[in-house]
Amino acid sequence: MKVLLLNQCFYPDLMATGQYLTQLAVALADEGHEVTVLTSDRGYEDPSIHFARRETWKGIDVIRIPSMSLGKNSKLRRALNFGSFLAVCALRLLLLPRFDVVMALTSPPLISFLGALFARLKGGSFCFWVMDLNPDEAIAAGWLKEKALLTRLLQQVLLYSLEQADAVVVLDRFMRDRILVKGIAERRLKTIPPWSHDDSIHFDYEGREAFRAEHEMTGKFVVMYSGNHSPCHPLDTLLEAARRLKERDEFVFCFVGGGSEQAKVRKFAASHQLGNVKCLPYQPLADLSKSLSAADLHVVVMGNEFVGIVHPCKIYNIMAIGSATLYIGPQNSHVTDIAADDANFYCARQGDVDACIAGLSKARVAANTTNNAAITAKLPEFSKGELLPKMVALIESLNIPTANVASQAVESPTEPRVIANR
Repeated sequence: MKVLLLNQCFYPDLMATGQYLTQLAVALADEGHEVTVLTSDRGYEDPSIHFARRETWKGIDVIRIPSMSLGKNSKLRRALNFGSFLAVCALRLLLLPRFDVVMALTSPPLISFLGALFARLKGGSFCFWVMDLNPDEAIAAGWLKEKALLTRLLQQVLLYSLEQADAVVVLDRFMRDRILVKGIAERRLKTIPPWSHDDSIHFDYEGREAFRAEHEMTGKFVVMYSGNHSPCHPLDTLLEAARRLKERDEFVFCFVGGGSEQAKVRKFAASHQLGNVKCLPYQPLADLSKSLSAADLHVVVMGNEFVGIVHPCKIYNIMAIGSATLYIGPQNSHVTDIAADDANFYCARQGDVDACIAGLSKARVAANTTNNAAITAKLPEFSKGELLPKMVALIESLNIPTANVASQAVESPTEPRVIANR
């Protein structure tokens, strides 16, 4: 089977969508499928990093294309970056042959439209892996007005991708409900959450101590936010808690990763002279066990307006470590679905700094006595070994022999060709 995967991020990029796509591509290649990836030749977080334009890696044909790199300091610059990538991607797709299955993710936003159109024009099945939902995200963030002409156009582009998909992979029940409201048949939707990187990530005591020593956190109660610093995951409540606790020497707040909001974290810490705040870059997957294990409490954040639109996947690796968790966000979300009944899971609503500090204090008291079995017991359900084979099986089920394409299209143009839901 010939499979084409479309996304701006892929190995060796460290962005989450690139890591998940990389693992899927390797799994498909290991099953003997011919896998081609069309992706960017620049690092997503650091565009100054360039990757080889063409290579075969682990049996995967990787095609990397150029795009503009104007920075992320404004919405216009980001839009031009995304637009240039989509334009070059469209031109490159014209030169590619038919594939049995085309899968598109969501980086940059609406690349799924190109995947859907390519499959429509050249044949083959189309699978849409919805890592986040745009333009819904842009509307919720206030970047687009809901009734504006551009917004309505972008909604139609998204709707085309959803309607053309033989299967739409959603990450949680809230995302599923949002897409159902758009009129997409329920039978096309397949709920497969992101998996933990449990083959690479585990609690690492020696790595924990080394990481804490390297960054001068030995003997501290380490509160860690690790991952993408996005406006969808507002950090204001956590930062205000750090400000109020700046005289409490036992606490240190460690922000690991990148994204447009990390600069705001650095600015806030500098303006309030917060010696208890540290900002570190993304950690390579090989070192992730060390950095995640270094935390006494991990923080997961969800913006009130973004439930069902984005899906912070850091919760799965936190479960793999077995760490206590502080969740800052709305009461109903995929995070509370997973962990709300665990004794070492603490909650605070956005803006409720007192509840946030109370959670931090309780977690610190419980740090030496907490039994993490409740969290780690849930890990198999969200493990790579459990969920990655489901994704591979879904893609394999979409393959239709070329000789049967025309007859199946006539007999049942809308009948799904996918496996049953989990």
